[in-house]
Amino acid sequence: MIALGCDHGGYELMQEVIKYLEENHYEYKNFGTYSKDSVDYPEYGKKVAHAVADGECDKGILICGTGIGISIAANKVKGVRAALCSDCFSAQATREHNDANILAMGGRVVGTGLALKIVETFLTTPFSNDERHIRRIHLIEE
Repeated sequence: MIALGCDHGGYELMQEVIKYLEENHYEYKNFGTYSKDSVDYPEYGKKVAHAVADGECDKGILICGTGIGISIAANKVKGVRAALCSDCFSAQATREHNDANILAMGGRVVGTGLALKIVETFLTTPFSNDERHIRRIHLIEE
């Protein structure tokens, strides 16, 4: 299951991500926000981060205006590796090398077409399980 969260700056793009997930038969849980009304992004970043860290959801997708603030908030939760991606190569690399479990994007930075390709790449790229990457993830978690 995919945990979803956004603030008002990411609301419109999140609606497109939800359509993509539904069309591709992904299960998801939407932690909000549910409108374009101004909200505080850390609330939603942390809700998604806890859902992923606690095992309620396998991965997460977060969107705010730039993707920066919401990814910072998510990364405060132990066990979360949220990666801000604006291109498919970064989404692929962060899954393969960092075993990132949350994708963050900027709703005011990335267009819909590219964002959906980033989501697809993030969700379909497996972790490499290479020893060097496992070692580095452990170093991050220390």
